Amino acid sequence: MAFDGEPVLSGVDLMVARGEVVVLLGPSGCGKSTLLRAVAGLEQPLAGRVLWDGEDLTDMPTHQRGFGLVFQDHALFGHRDVAGNVAFGLRVAGLAAEARAHRVARSLALVGLEGFEGRRVDTLSGGEAQRVALARSLAAAPRLLMLDEPLGSLDRSLRERLTAELGVLLRRLGLAALHVTHDHDEAFALADRIAVLGAGRIDRIGTPDEVWDDPGTVHAARCLGHENLVGLDDAGRCALGRLGSGPGIVLLRSDSLSVGAPGEGVSAVVAATSRRSGRMVAHVLVGDLEVRVPVDESIHGVRVGDPVGLVMGHDAVVPLSS
Repeated sequence: MAFDGEPVLSGVDLMVARGEVVVLLGPSGCGKSTLLRAVAGLEQPLAGRVLWDGEDLTDMPTHQRGFGLVFQDHALFGHRDVAGNVAFGLRVAGLAAEARAHRVARSLALVGLEGFEGRRVDTLSGGEAQRVALARSLAAAPRLLMLDEPLGSLDRSLRERLTAELGVLLRRLGLAALHVTHDHDEAFALADRIAVLGAGRIDRIGTPDEVWDDPGTVHAARCLGHENLVGLDDAGRCALGRLGSGPGIVLLRSDSLSVGAPGEGVSAVVAATSRRSGRMVAHVLVGDLEVRVPVDESIHGVRVGDPVGLVMGHDAVVPLSS
């Protein structure tokens, strides 16, 4: 695939194991949806192959691959009721009416929509419509389920709830899944492995713990939600002291940082406070360097202007490549 003569993807090598959920994480335009469409057969790669158990699917039509695909915009048929939408692929495949009805009912039950068969799709909420789209894919018993930003149009609270439900469902069914998102919280909630895409390549891939602890690159660190990226001078120094052997950028892992009493660690001042998922975060200044540090409120109560100590664990500093 190319845009204005430039490949959208280059050198991508990705494997999804049976029962594994792999999340493709990255900003808009990085190539993650294009990769999904290539696997689905909706885009033809200029080079490379798509394999399943050693079988080359590269030139195989989409409908013969046995894969399911769920889009962000649901892509439901407005003139069909819920049952008609879920049964559409089964009807095309020639499944008998009784078997279709059984598959539809089972699939709707899996996504928590029992009894919705006769509902018109224009009466559904956004979350219900996305569940119907998921049920339609599950009804065909896909060997690989692909989800392209399926929750992106939903509000935050509903997205978080459906993300949790989707993770439970995928593992209950033992389905291999390839899930696209730009939301790092969603990626960590769902993934067995996360593949961070940047500039058409896989920047970093590993388990959630592996990629969080060692993102590898500046781009991957930002995509994964890290905030404390610190530039070093030619001597590897910054306001916190010497953190490297030369110029570059290092990550200060927030989970290896803590706020201490004045005199502990590095002297700092609280410049601001905020909350993330209900937990307090202190924005502390060391010289002109701002570092964001989670606060254990059972130990410390901090206010703007308070002098504090910034305490760094032994694994707090992680070198990054550009």
